[in-house]
Amino acid sequence: MATSFKELETGRDSVVTRNLLHEAIPITGSIVSGTYAEGNIKNFSHGMFQSVYDYPYLSSSANHIFDLTCGYAATSGLSGAASSQNAKKINIYNQMAQVLVGFDENGAVRRFDEDGDLTGGTKINEAYFINFTRLLSKDEIKKGSFTLTMGISGTTDATAYVSPFEGTISLTDYSASLSPPGYKVNSPAGEYGILYATGSALAGTGYQPAGLLYYQAGIAVVTASVFGSLLTTAVSMSTTDPSGIDSFLSGTTIEGNADGFRHRMQNVSFNNPTELNSTVYFCRVNNTDFNYSANQTYLSQSKMVVKTNSQDLPVSYVTSVGLYSPDNELLAVAKLSEPLKKDPSTEFTIRVRLDY
Repeated sequence: MATSFKELETGRDSVVTRNLLHEAIPITGSIVSGTYAEGNIKNFSHGMFQSVYDYPYLSSSANHIFDLTCGYAATSGLSGAASSQNAKKINIYNQMAQVLVGFDENGAVRRFDEDGDLTGGTKINEAYFINFTRLLSKDEIKKGSFTLTMGISGTTDATAYVSPFEGTISLTDYSASLSPPGYKVNSPAGEYGILYATGSALAGTGYQPAGLLYYQAGIAVVTASVFGSLLTTAVSMSTTDPSGIDSFLSGTTIEGNADGFRHRMQNVSFNNPTELNSTVYFCRVNNTDFNYSANQTYLSQSKMVVKTNSQDLPVSYVTSVGLYSPDNELLAVAKLSEPLKKDPSTEFTIRVRLDY
């Protein structure tokens, strides 16, 4: 322990920095579609969503990667007493919309808007929701990095993962990285981009709006029309229900819809930036500073044990740096990789970085 303290000068001896660390996240369809004989898929008695893990969820090694659910607006043509879990599907849609879209000037829950301007136009009334865990999305999903590839086929049975599909479509947020910014900021949940679909199975050409991606919330909203009106030929989620996506979405449970959606997922990929804030403190040690130590072994019989003879300069060895509050309360300790010799003939600056 040093015998004295040295006060840091505000604005001179510290600087705040900000860095972004990027991690690439690949999720293969073989994992989310049940590589482990569905042992990595967890369903719940409430039946409102399904959790997906990267390993059998009963294992301590399993990581929760996302939750999957679906719903539709009360004004949707699918809404009706005869629909399976009708109230729950409406509640899920409303809960998601409240958090991600908010309320209008009359206090009513807004519906998801295809182009994100919230002023009218085409609404997303029926949707699947992929809620990525913080383990994957971290601070946010990086804008312009998201890709979801879905299998499109009129014959593939959704009760078992089959690859390759007869056709695929890819959903990306490519416009979010364009300048001027191609993403929206009018959501209470933060920034979001429009998901565009592309692929040979689409009825139109080029990129077509197919959902929304909320970056900070880590939630993808995929319109159910990616299996219906957006395609040249609408498909069913299962050969056992050939009547199309509308009938499947309304007539099948949320769990069944989650199964059907998962079995068409070929892969998901995105980057997840982590913001790392740091304060760098420059601890400047002048030639007259810290040449003595209060360590009990520093003196023996009133003599400095580190000196060969009495005429030598006092010497100490710096092994750590303590950062104190204004009232001298120890807040953090930084350890040096090796002791630094200090005497009146030397001076140096130690950089201490505090990450948070």
